[in-house]
Formats: sequence, structure tokens, C-alpha cells
Amino acid sequence: MEPLAAAARELLLVALEDLSQEQLKRFCHKLRDAPLDGRSIPRGRLEGSDAVDLAEQLIHFYGPELALEVARKTLKRADVRDVAAQLKEQQLQRLGPRSSALLSASEYKKKYREHVLRQHAKVKERNARSVKISKRFTKVLIAPETLEHRTLGPAEEPEPERARRSDTHTFNRLFSRDAEGQRPLTVVLQGPAGIGKTMAAKKILYDWAAGKLYHGQVDFAFFMPCRELLERSGTCSLADLILEQCPDRSAPVPQILAQAERLLFILDGVEELPAPGPSEAVPCTDPLEAASGARVLGGLLSKVLLPAARLLVTTRAAAPGRLQGRLCSPQCAEVCGFSDKDKKKYFYKFFRDERRAEQAYRFVKENETLFSLCFVPFVCWIVCTVLRQQLELGQDLSRTSKTTTAVYLLFVASFLSSAPAADGPQLQDELRKLCRLACEGVLGRRAQFSQKDLERLELLHSQVQTPFLSKKELPGVLETEVTYQFIDQSFQEFFAALSYLLEDEGSPRAPAGGVGALLRGDAEPRCHLALTTRFLFGLLSAERMRDIERHLGCSVSKRVKQDVLRWVQEQGQGCPRAGPEGTKETQALQGAEEPEEEEDEELSYPLELLYCLYETQEEAFVRQALRGLPELALERVHFSRMDLAVLSYCIRCCPVGQALRLDSCRLAIRQEKKKKSLVKRLQGSLGGSASRATVRKPLGSPLRPLCEAMVDQQCGLSSLTLSHCKLPDSVCGDLSEALRKAPALTELGLLHNGLSEAGLRALSEGLAWPECQVQTLRLTSVELSERSLQELQAVGTAKPGLVITHEALGSRPKPPEGFDSAL
Repeated sequence: MEPLAAAARELLLVALEDLSQEQLKRFCHKLRDAPLDGRSIPRGRLEGSDAVDLAEQLIHFYGPELALEVARKTLKRADVRDVAAQLKEQQLQRLGPRSSALLSASEYKKKYREHVLRQHAKVKERNARSVKISKRFTKVLIAPETLEHRTLGPAEEPEPERARRSDTHTFNRLFSRDAEGQRPLTVVLQGPAGIGKTMAAKKILYDWAAGKLYHGQVDFAFFMPCRELLERSGTCSLADLILEQCPDRSAPVPQILAQAERLLFILDGVEELPAPGPSEAVPCTDPLEAASGARVLGGLLSKVLLPAARLLVTTRAAAPGRLQGRLCSPQCAEVCGFSDKDKKKYFYKFFRDERRAEQAYRFVKENETLFSLCFVPFVCWIVCTVLRQQLELGQDLSRTSKTTTAVYLLFVASFLSSAPAADGPQLQDELRKLCRLACEGVLGRRAQFSQKDLERLELLHSQVQTPFLSKKELPGVLETEVTYQFIDQSFQEFFAALSYLLEDEGSPRAPAGGVGALLRGDAEPRCHLALTTRFLFGLLSAERMRDIERHLGCSVSKRVKQDVLRWVQEQGQGCPRAGPEGTKETQALQGAEEPEEEEDEELSYPLELLYCLYETQEEAFVRQALRGLPELALERVHFSRMDLAVLSYCIRCCPVGQALRLDSCRLAIRQEKKKKSLVKRLQGSLGGSASRATVRKPLGSPLRPLCEAMVDQQCGLSSLTLSHCKLPDSVCGDLSEALRKAPALTELGLLHNGLSEAGLRALSEGLAWPECQVQTLRLTSVELSERSLQELQAVGTAKPGLVITHEALGSRPKPPEGFDSAL
């Protein structure tokens, strides 16, 4: 670089010294006011600069070759074209054609951006209908993931992270500098299936090409679907992959790669990347080396391949073990789906016809459970698709169901019901074969199928091929390779679950190993089966089985339900907690958000199991299943509203003797960051705190759904332990109300929790209630004031059967009589 810099400095000096004072002044003015790609030398550095200073500033700020290009263009804008022509001629004589190639890369940017705008102006929906991305894209909520939270006082409400809507400002902030001034080179967009990660990534690419994002920072952006890259045959280099995305074969790829710090790679779906095997141990380090897709992706993720390039990564899993070691200092953000406001926008964009949009939206809005499911964009698309068909056929909208499994099943039934009745037997046979294909793929971790796969199962040109399988053409070595995949990966997982009910175990067409292969496999390979497992539970309810027989015309295997029930009960019989992992992969389809956890730790398996039980919506089955799980322990869960809804439903159905322990759980719910209107801001600033206090309505605590479930007369919860959880006064208030009415709760444990005096007073009032059934209250590492001790003593005196244990802390007074001091 030094010889090149010296040559460039000499060329710039010769050109600039030929300028008069007036021309030099005009050159500085144009250089300041016409930045290249958004970058320009700060004004203060240009004032009073002579030719020597200007040459140094240009070399230092832009680098030698780009400095020559900037100088030439600025000379032209300053109307000194003869000097600009001389500089170009001398540059070619001195440096040769080498720098001309770099200039072609710079000039190629515009052509590439225009190509990206054309290629990505439309996106294909799952039913192969193309829509404009600018018309269909609806903003989703994106929340930053923080690893540390400040310590809260005993009565202080924990403040939830604020989720921002995915506008241009939010997308630009993804690569913003942190508190230490460091800019991340790897950003991870994480979230469960169907939450909108891929659409957000495509919108980022489109907005970059339109000049709205990363202006002056990114010259070239490339979108790489990991699944396609991993399943393509043969080897390829990163340079080949870049060339495939360019509008022609003359793209200056070596020069593009030479400025890696100006590149953005969007890697969509990196959860598809398998754990490194012996042949994949060494990731690719050379962009020109032909390697497998896994090695190329591994090199990019681990920053040994183009370490200066920016990466935007989407993944279902929240920092799973196999990715944690690959990523280099990632900054994470969670895609949280639609806000209520954006659900409505999506309906109106989907239907286009305002009358039908209003009709469909009003129906869904009145169905509280269905409306809550629609925060997941893919579920929202399914609901809209089904409602549109029902409106077109004049059918009753009330058929639309309330669980994710039911919505998927209705979507499938709506397509199959349009076939002639005479085709029924053939259609049922094709559906079984489609389910078998899906199950083979899920168990074998395959998402793409060859034409031979379809021919083997007689699915090629079948009636189920068009609505549920999409055809893709991939460039092969000698000829174009045709592959097929399900319209969405979640549909493959749904059909895989359905296969267990449509085929009797032991028949030659049944999935290999039966349902046990799905439920009892090794833990590490099974994380990709979590969504299939949840769908299986949803299909086991009596109502769903009737729907399958009525709408699909297929008989179902009844023994699968007993096998699954037996497996759930086994989980509480001293067996290791190795169940259908993947809470982090599958939460979106019912609304769960990612729980807080330390690095490399597994997420709460019991919560995923509760999601499976919730999906059945069958109280008797849930109660019977929980008999095998006498204690439910949830650790380090950052509860979302849906998490609490699921937990509350299962607790409402639990048998007598059930114990629940929440350990180190965060009870604050992530909220959307909302912008106040100008009128509201003015009202707030003029009205003062008193006026705001009159308008603000008191909100229930995040634990209210659970407290409401505890007072249900069918609830058998006998023991509740809250350990290392922040318990603000609002939570204590709701818990106090539950203590008064809970029919079976006999034991309450509060361990290492921050409690205010007001919170303890509320709990004391609940315990003192005549109908309160609690017989044991355990307080561990809880600060008790003199007044709180007196209040608890009064409760103990009024209720002789109540045993209260606590620890004496520091120099606290000796506990009053009637207390059992556990030291």
C-alpha cells in the first residue's frame, strides 16, 4: 500500500498545484458539498488547506485509489475538466489499468442496485401469488436483546424492553454503535417460525437498493437463503455466489471483494446449518475457493472469510449451542411480530377490498384467541386466506378456529374441500403420501425434494402438489436442477405431525419408529422436531380428530393419543428432562417470546411441554397428563403474555396436589415503543402530573392471568413457590386476591424475593382472609420490618393452623412468638 499511496499522493500534488487560488477554493467547496457515497472530509479540515494538505487529506480519508477517483470527479464539478483529464491519463500511465477496475466496481454499484430493485420488487406468497413488497410488507416489532438488567429495588417495577416497529430508522439502528462506540459487524434477527424474519430481511435488502438504508456504508448487499445453499449439489465459491446475484457475468467480483468493509451479506435461516462434522471442521477462508455451502456459511459466520464484511443473520433459535461458537460478537434483536395496529393494516393490505377487509377484521377482532394468534404474520396470512375463501363462497366465518393447529387444519381443509366429491378417495390417498413425504423430510432434516421423490410416492402432478408444494429451479453443473419444497417449512412440520394420525403404527406406510421416534430421540438432533411435536399434540384433541374425519375424510389412529399421554407422564418419573426441545424455535406460533437465559444454557423444557398441552385445548387430557408431573419448575423465563396464558390454562386444569415453582423468572412483559401524537405530548406537558394521574388507568400485574386461574374451582394447585423473582406491589396485590379464593392452595413459598412493606401487607391481608386455605408460608431472605413482623404475627394469631417460617436477617428483632425461625 505504501508505494501506491506515494504514487497517488504525487499524482494529486501535480494536479492540485496546477490550480489557481480561485480554482483551489472552488475545488474545496465542491469537495465539501458533494460527498461520495455519503462520506466527505469534515469542513474544518478543508478550511485553509493548500495543495499538499488536500492531497494528504484525500489519501488519509479515502485511501489511495478512491482518493484519485474523488479528486477527478470533484475537478469536473469545479469546472477544471482539463486537469481532470490529465489526472486520469497520468493515473493510467503510472498505475496501469489496475485502478480502472476499481472504478468500474464503483460505477457498477448503480447497475447492481437497479437490478436488486427489479428482482425483489415482488415477493411470492405461499400460494405462489406475487405481490409488491412495498404494498404487502407490514411493519413488525423488533426488540433489542440485552444480556444484563439493572438491579431493582424491592418495590420497583421492572421495566420491560421496548419493541420498535420495523421502519427505516429501526433497520438503520441495527448496525448502530454501542455504548463503547463499537459498531457490530454481525446482527442476528431471531424469532420463532412464521414471525416475519425473512420478510424483514428482504425488506432491508429492498430498502438498501432504494437508497434508504446504510447510505455511504454499504456498496453491495447480497441475500443468501441458507437452506438452498446447503442443499445445492457440488461446490461453489463465495465469488460464484456473488456473481449469480449480479445482473451479468461481467461484474467486477474481485474488486467488489477487495472492499469487504463495504459489503453486507444477509444470511436467511442459519438454523439450517448443521453442527460441524469432520469434513466441515475447517471453515472456508478464501472467497475464491470452491467449497461446500456449509463451509462457506461457516467462514462468513465465524469471520474467517471476509472478516470486515457486515452480516445480517436470521435464525429461529435464540443463540443455540451450535451457532454460539460460530458467531463473532453478535448483536441480537428479536422479531416480535405484529402489534394490534399492524394486524389491522395487514388485513386491509391483504384484501384490498375495504368492505371485505373490514368484515374479516371485525370477525377476527371479536374472536379474542384468534386475534391474539394473528400477531404471527404467517398465521395472519393463513387466517386471511381462509377468510377470503369463505367470503367468496358465502360460508360461515365462525368455522375459523382458535388454536394454531386448528387454523392450519382449516387451511388444508379449505383447499381440499373444493375438489369434486368423486375424487375423495384418491385425494385422501394423496394426502397420506404428502404427509409421508413431509415426515421423511422432517426426520431426515430435508426441506427440498427431487422429482424422483415425488414420482416414488406418486405425487407428481397430483391434486395436492400445486396448493402445498412449490417448484424451484436451481442452477446445476450440467443442467438446471428441479426441486420441490413445501410452501412453508411450518407446513412440512404440520403434515409430518398429521402423518402419525393417518397411518396405523406397524403398517408399512407408517412413519419409521412410530411416534416414539419423534418423542424419544436424542436431545441434540430433536430440537428441529419441536414444532412437529406441538402440532401433534394439537391434532390429538377430540375436536381436531373429528375435524380430520369430517373435513378431510380420513380415519385417524386412536392409539397415538395414548402413546403420547404415556410419554408425558414418563417425564415426571425420574426421567431426564429430554423432551421436545425448542421453546426458542417454536414460540411464535402461539405467541411466546424468548426467555432470558445465560449463555449456552438450555431453555425451559417444561414451558415447551406446557405449550404442547395447551395446544390440545382438552382439559381432561391436560389434567391426566399433569398427574405424571407433580411439580412444574420454570427457571429463568422472561414471561410473555402468551407464556402466561399457556401457564394459566394448564394450572387451571391441573390435578389436586400440583406444585408450581417459578425460579429467577422475569414477570415484566415486553412492550411496544409507541410514539405519542403531538396533541398528547402537548396535553401531557401542559396538564402536569396531576392531569396525567387522572387519565391513567391502573393496570393489572403480569401475574394476574395465573392468579385468576388459581381461583378456578377446577384448579388443583396445592403449592406455589416464587424464588428470586421481583415481586412489585401490583403482583402482591393480585396474589393476595388469589390467596383468598384459591380452592386447593395450601403452601406458599417466597424465597429471595424483593418485597416492599406494602406488598407484604397485601399478602398478609390475603392470608388473613377466612376462606384462605394456605397452611404454610415460607419466607426466605425476605427483609421484614417491625411493622411487617407485627402484621404477620397478627395473621398467625388469628389463624392458629397457619405455620409461618422465615429467616432472621442481620440485626432484625427476634421473631415474635408463633413463628418458626428457620436459620
